[in-house]
Amino acid sequence: MLLSAAWSLYYGEPDLIPILQAMVTTIIVGGLLLLLFRKRDKKELSIRDGFTIVTLGWIAIAIFSALPFFFSGYLNYTNSFFEAMSGLTTTGASVLGHHTTHQIEDLPHGLLFWRSFTHFIGGMGIIVFSIAILPMLGMGGVQLFRAEVAGPTADKLTPRVKQTAKLLWGIYVGFVLIETLILRLEGMLWFDAICHAFGTMATGGFSTKNASIAAYGSLVQWTIIFFMFCAATNFSLHYFFIAKGNAEYFKDREFSVYTILICLFSLIFLIDISNSEFYKLNFDSLRHSVFTAISLLTTTGFGTEDFESWPPLSKTIVFFLLFIGGSAGSTTGGMKIIRSILIFRYLIFEIRKLIHPKGIFNITIGKKSIDDDVVRATLGFYLFYIIIFAITAVVLAATGLDLTSALTASASAIGNIGPGLGAIGPTDNWGGLTDFAKWLTSFCMLLGRLEIFTVMVLFSRSFWRK
Repeated sequence: MLLSAAWSLYYGEPDLIPILQAMVTTIIVGGLLLLLFRKRDKKELSIRDGFTIVTLGWIAIAIFSALPFFFSGYLNYTNSFFEAMSGLTTTGASVLGHHTTHQIEDLPHGLLFWRSFTHFIGGMGIIVFSIAILPMLGMGGVQLFRAEVAGPTADKLTPRVKQTAKLLWGIYVGFVLIETLILRLEGMLWFDAICHAFGTMATGGFSTKNASIAAYGSLVQWTIIFFMFCAATNFSLHYFFIAKGNAEYFKDREFSVYTILICLFSLIFLIDISNSEFYKLNFDSLRHSVFTAISLLTTTGFGTEDFESWPPLSKTIVFFLLFIGGSAGSTTGGMKIIRSILIFRYLIFEIRKLIHPKGIFNITIGKKSIDDDVVRATLGFYLFYIIIFAITAVVLAATGLDLTSALTASASAIGNIGPGLGAIGPTDNWGGLTDFAKWLTSFCMLLGRLEIFTVMVLFSRSFWRK
């Protein structure tokens, strides 16, 4: 929070005191916990410890990250926690903006920076979590991104995890700094440039403007398109390219499918909106189509256009884009493309087995055969994901949301995307939800960010047995 306090001091704004209060509160509580448990025997962490620390750690960070908003008086604690959890999970759903008491531009610079900085924390956290921690926990479904490219993963909680984390931090921070510099050269203020770089590389979507990226020109929009594309790419591939000079991108099946999907959805959007009365087949329509496709597929949630006013086909595509997600081992949410590839391969496998009952077939991605345990974990993840989506949508509808809003709010929360359709469209916000709905969707954000099983395993009785 010290960096946010520095921006408050620089601009001479009144949010300096609330941020300092939040800092002091966090330090006191952390210090008390440290003193309380300092004499505990040090031991090697178990898998059970890993699940507990990851889940409770993220919840604790969200609790204290909400304090600057709460102490400032701009938001009550429910809205503050929602905003913090949305930032840390890189969802980008906000209670601020259109049709609310407080517009985004009304916030002082310190709080605006803190809001974007939670993206930076969460984005890097999930990269280390997915590449260094989850393989150690034995989360087979998340190890799919290693099917073709053996990136800088760590097998257990040893100093190698530190080495992996440092490596990933370097790549991630490097992208943020490069994007910040480019955006500044394109006319953004330093403050806006770094905040949008945080939101882009974390695939978060918080902007310092009510109009999001529509507040800036086409050059800025194309720059953000490029960096959103990079952020949703498996960071192991970036590692191979930057550290070893090997361009392994198109040798990776997931990256190839990811690129094809962006081109396909952009083309569908372009053709569909060009046939409407509001758009023409020109370069601007192409930019809006590509930006919307990549923003939703990468679960970033930035916007340049109100896609809720687009034709029915485009809105239907928008709904399905809320589920897919980007590459595993990236900062994106959603189901992840590699899982969808495996599910389709599994369906083909089952059809072939029906045709040739005595045949021997393997499920492969590229040249690598996928273990049955990984297939079962992926099928379980898919089923769990859909069940949670359906239950959440029903509960949100019970709070008074219409069908479209309930469905897209559920999909957006668990997919860590941000905007949806209906009451939470790109020109609306989440402030109209009931307090219960905000706590529920905050929990869904955490579920989606931590790959569901990491959190849900804590609700198992067998997990707590000695």
